[in-house]
Amino acid sequence: MRRRLVSFALAAALAGGGLAGCDRASTKAAAPSPTEVLAEATGYYCGMLLVDHEGPKGQIHLAGRDEPVWFSSVRDTIAFLRLPEEPRDITAVYVNDMGRSKDWAQPDAGAWVDARQAWFVLDSERHGGMGAPEAVPFADRSAAQSFQSRYGGQLARLDEIPDAYVLGPVAAAGDAQHAQREQAPPGSSASDPQRPAPHSTGGH
Repeated sequence: MRRRLVSFALAAALAGGGLAGCDRASTKAAAPSPTEVLAEATGYYCGMLLVDHEGPKGQIHLAGRDEPVWFSSVRDTIAFLRLPEEPRDITAVYVNDMGRSKDWAQPDAGAWVDARQAWFVLDSERHGGMGAPEAVPFADRSAAQSFQSRYGGQLARLDEIPDAYVLGPVAAAGDAQHAQREQAPPGSSASDPQRPAPHSTGGH
């Protein structure tokens, strides 16, 4: 009888621990919502006002900071994610959804998409802040393809964008991707977004 009671108590304790674990998981903080660009928002790398730069912008939210870190280009936003010396307590990453914005220079309020869910068009004819080649973001793949048909470039997901495209010298970015497409056999993945090249993170 005593053995049965001990077994019952142990089972109850394990069940309670499991429920407590579920409670802890359910109370995990939800990702913050995107913030709209304020007039005084400045780019993390360049220290310049975002409103002075055309094209899509980015924002990264950190657990240890109340306000988002702002970027005057999507390239710089992605560079922040790739550089090992930058903070890792990232809770959310948003970039402008250019499929929902009618204004290229200053994207419309509310036109944001989680960068990890976005489609990007690389090396198109439309450039971002400081005239650098941009990774133009879209929430919807069909919108990205329509943009690609009009302005050229290659489609990519966030994790398919080469480090060199956001971290190397600007001048080399378009040249390297063009060379790769020239060398790649038709229909191969190399003719997709895979290795455009370098841009400096020094910044926008």
